[in-house]
Amino acid sequence: MLMPINAETPQLRLVRRVVETLTRGGVIAYPTDTIYGIGCDIFNKKGVRKIYQIKQRDARKPFSFICSDLSEVANYARVSNFAFKLMKRHLPGPYTFVLEASRVVPDLLVTRQKTVGIRIPDNPIATAIVRELGHPLVTTSANLAGDEIIQDPADIEESLGKKLDLVVDGGILNSQPSTVISLVNDQPEVLRLGCGPVDWLEQG
Repeated sequence: MLMPINAETPQLRLVRRVVETLTRGGVIAYPTDTIYGIGCDIFNKKGVRKIYQIKQRDARKPFSFICSDLSEVANYARVSNFAFKLMKRHLPGPYTFVLEASRVVPDLLVTRQKTVGIRIPDNPIATAIVRELGHPLVTTSANLAGDEIIQDPADIEESLGKKLDLVVDGGILNSQPSTVISLVNDQPEVLRLGCGPVDWLEQG
């Protein structure tokens, strides 16, 4: 089902309907500040496993997740003073930061290195959903493994709608995935160059 939500001022009643779907273990497609993501409640194992099936992804490659703000990030990752200052300068924004995971994070979302990828997108819809849900949302690109990223929610509905419980329509997104930066041991390392520029890393 396609559900249009205002991209600038998301309607609370619609956001709550999305959250109701998530709390039932549903999987949704939703907009971020880069591309459309597929997500579920990080604490719903059924939903997480369903996303692995949809994406046809190796279970040894965990998904990242979205937090509403930096204070929430501290619940799920070990954030040093260095990492906090750096993230504060660049979030919300088109970055995924890899940090050491806390014990709160479900095993399905933790890498063998005990790290997690965390996003705070600059998108009112994504932020509203996470805040109303009360904890993070799984995020992975809205496409099948190896396929091109789908930018139009109508195309997502046509391609993946039968596998999803809901497609949140926040308009067409013409972007690329987030830039992924590891901050483990306070040693910034670009793991994937995407939408977010990294010239500031060279500037120190």
